[in-house]
Amino acid sequence: MGTVDFPILYEDNHIIVTVKPAGVLSQADGTDAPDMLTMLKAYIKEKYEKPGEVFLGLVHRLDRPTAGVMVFARTSKSATRLSESIKKGRFDKTYFCVIQGVLPGLQGSMTDWLVKDEAEVKSSVAQENTPGAKKAALSYRVISEANGFSLVEVKLLTGRHHQIRVQFAHRGYPLVGDHKYGNATGKTDLALFAASLSFPHPTTKETLVFTAPLPNFYPFNLF
Repeated sequence: MGTVDFPILYEDNHIIVTVKPAGVLSQADGTDAPDMLTMLKAYIKEKYEKPGEVFLGLVHRLDRPTAGVMVFARTSKSATRLSESIKKGRFDKTYFCVIQGVLPGLQGSMTDWLVKDEAEVKSSVAQENTPGAKKAALSYRVISEANGFSLVEVKLLTGRHHQIRVQFAHRGYPLVGDHKYGNATGKTDLALFAASLSFPHPTTKETLVFTAPLPNFYPFNLF
């Protein structure tokens, strides 16, 4: 029986839903670092005694330091349909993050224009008419505050590169553990977690909702 060191939330002949650990790549990057696609292919091959190469489609990504719920396609048709659902805005993603500081209100929204620097693999807020700038929008709700930190629930309205990290840091509220956009030092994990994912099943069209509990590591364990 195939096993992996992370939870499998759901699987059928069309999709597999799991929780990516922090520090693991979504797909291989040419290094020896572990990645979800490779590990899940090995899991499927062993569990179902699949001969030859196992198909598994990556339809969305989580950054390496971000943990949370992901769905993978087990057939090319499912991959195409899930990708279409993403383009049509039928994927609903909820994140939790811990930010430095206390926001002025308990809920709100953020809209910016972001430009990605491919060489630096970093995004920044720019003017709307900047070449390559893309609109980034999110809404948020403060769940709790402790020790000068805030636990915030975020709903992405767009899916831009490092969007949550950039938009909060731009306003002076960097995510705890963010070495790229904040002032983080040491080995604290990035406090960003993809807690919920909702989407239509590629075959049955039923709306599926998957959630995972907050990680039990600092700073999430403060709340």
